[in-house]
Amino acid sequence: MNAFQFQTVPTIISEFGAARQLGALLRKQYPAQVRLCVVTDGFLHKSGLLAPALADLARHGWQVTVIDDVVADPLESVVLDAAERARQADAEVVLGLGGGSSMDVAKLLAVLLAGQQPLADMYGVGKVSGQRLPLVQMPTTAGTGSEVTAVSIVTTGETTKMGVVAPQLYADLAILDAELTLGLPGAATAYTGIDAMVHAIEAYTSAHLKNPVSDMLAIKALELLSRHILTACRDGGNKEARSAMLLGAMFAGQAFANSPVAAVHALAYPIGGIFHVPHGLSNALVLAPVLKFNAPAASRRYAEIAEVVVPGVTGSDEARTAALVGYFERLAVDTGIPRSLGEVGVKRGDLARMASDAMRQTRLLVNNPREVTEADALAIYAAAFEPVGG
Repeated sequence: MNAFQFQTVPTIISEFGAARQLGALLRKQYPAQVRLCVVTDGFLHKSGLLAPALADLARHGWQVTVIDDVVADPLESVVLDAAERARQADAEVVLGLGGGSSMDVAKLLAVLLAGQQPLADMYGVGKVSGQRLPLVQMPTTAGTGSEVTAVSIVTTGETTKMGVVAPQLYADLAILDAELTLGLPGAATAYTGIDAMVHAIEAYTSAHLKNPVSDMLAIKALELLSRHILTACRDGGNKEARSAMLLGAMFAGQAFANSPVAAVHALAYPIGGIFHVPHGLSNALVLAPVLKFNAPAASRRYAEIAEVVVPGVTGSDEARTAALVGYFERLAVDTGIPRSLGEVGVKRGDLARMASDAMRQTRLLVNNPREVTEADALAIYAAAFEPVGG
């Protein structure tokens, strides 16, 4: 067996209704601190979803500063402004409470507040110097797995994204409360759920750092997610389905944090960056074409995944891989999400630029089981431009 290293968040709490006792949980974790910075988005804050958590924080003596202007694909300026406000509040603990973007910003605040290193110097792998403030993550969607990853994605230009990848970004504590995900709209449930499934698939087939622990987590994630995604989309109040989705997304996050993602994500980034398509949907749009492209190099592992996602599947590796592709093509139909790039505003004339942009994602492409050239990327986008069947 090859040598490997596996890292994750040291403490995880999974409990329905945990947000209602958030103050007590954080007081136990950090008995000496009092000033807490909560990083979230305006919708969550104004919706009242966070009110029980904020009330319990107050009951347990936390002085809370809420930064609620995080948006999807947060700009570098949003991160820097949030850091300045948290610094003025003299925050001692940072809590990311929301979707992946809120948790990503929280990670960066924790390292920015603890030292003098500029954000611009952190982009890349292992570029963060020094330590961070205490950090807690609490997701409100079952998708990114950001609560247990050491990655933060920032929009650095009009259409470009950069990643900060460093062990300092692992939180001290991740809290999973499926009650916070009840009622999430069906489309958002589908986007985020497919995002989590892509994390697991790409972790299981990654060309670098694939290991037995990430494999185990990826397979369990796919089992949970594939069994419950349609129920969660159709019945937003189903506690069992919501809990399974949240746990599956976390397992997938733990997997890809150690065995990194590849071409699906690399090709998804230009879709999100240029056309402002939600990240999970961007992944979903290119997933089937990338699976087909990778099949010559990855059919054995895709066949193993198919046995989990499509129970009872039989036949050759190629046949089971085809069944896996078919599952995701049907899932797009069953959940009613867009099935083609054309449906989200992409024109044929945009594909060449997108392929060029995707090739900049070298951090991700190096992990793909099959080498991707710019011509390959263009062909994958062309295949994603029209839905299956026309």
